[in-house]
Amino acid sequence: MTETIRLSLEALREVVLISLRSKAVSEAHASAIADQIVAAERDGSESHGFFRLPGYLKSVISGKVDPQSVPEVREIAPSVLRVDLNNGFAPLGHVAVRERAIAIAKRQGIAAVAFVNSFHFSALWAELEPIAEQGIGGFAFRAGVSRVAPEGGVLPVFGTNPIGFAWPRHGRPPLVIDLATSAIARGEIQLRQRTGQEIPPGWAIDVDGNSTTDPARGLAGAQLTFGGYKGSALALMVELLAGPLIGDMLSFEALRADNGDGGPPRGGELLILFDPSRFVSEGSKDPTEHAERLFELLTQQPGVRLPSDRRYRARQHSKMNGVNVSRTLLQDVVSLSGEMAAGQISAFLGANESNHITGES
Repeated sequence: MTETIRLSLEALREVVLISLRSKAVSEAHASAIADQIVAAERDGSESHGFFRLPGYLKSVISGKVDPQSVPEVREIAPSVLRVDLNNGFAPLGHVAVRERAIAIAKRQGIAAVAFVNSFHFSALWAELEPIAEQGIGGFAFRAGVSRVAPEGGVLPVFGTNPIGFAWPRHGRPPLVIDLATSAIARGEIQLRQRTGQEIPPGWAIDVDGNSTTDPARGLAGAQLTFGGYKGSALALMVELLAGPLIGDMLSFEALRADNGDGGPPRGGELLILFDPSRFVSEGSKDPTEHAERLFELLTQQPGVRLPSDRRYRARQHSKMNGVNVSRTLLQDVVSLSGEMAAGQISAFLGANESNHITGES
């Protein structure tokens, strides 16, 4: 059993902000990161939530990331924007460019955004959902650092290289797909290691190329792609789209440049936005209404759910009941934040006892 503290979403956000401010992270960066972390915890995506905060802090402590950097947004073609994060955290880049990219997609039908020189630690669905809520669909592709072996190999070359896709819906939350091209996100293996659990076969291999259920051996060896050669091919596609296409690093280059502090890796991301209404002729059926026929057919089958449905259910529960945070993880954050921030966090939680209860999970 893991001892936890249950925090309201508001209390969790404040703890994140206090800890980031303790390392002189700008208010703009801190707010964007806090929104991402809280969204992940709120929607049951523990591997991309509060669990990531120590990595953010370590990357500032080590000097890898510039916590005061300001994104530079530049239009390099009528439908193409380039966002240079100047060695800053990726979430702020999305905040800085979102409305401009949506406006281009509505005007031109499509827009592409290249994020470069950024450090990324969040889930793609959290970046795509705000776009889809404004009636715009999108794709996201992000490379990482070499952790995943190509099909047939044993040495890590690819990152976990996630792919995101969002589809807007009328009167309903958007459909948002977010999947790693590895069999599982790396954070899920790290969480199992932290809690002393085994990993299923097929997630990773050890340094000798043997299948392993030991998370430590899997992290030291290589993760595997999902679906064998199919996942490997998609991982290769993401490498090209989020690296050479936009002038940023391949995963093996990012690994060589990383200082091993446990924080987010440097790399690129490609975001493509599209307005569904601009892809059909006048008088044609609304694409989003047409898609509802497919969604209805799928969900008529018992046991079938649409991607993102689980997140939306978790969201309703956490808004009412808060989220459980590991006390050990909270202690790690407090330790990294320093004495002054530790006192502020303790005082905040003590003064807001209605915002948290203790328990075990």
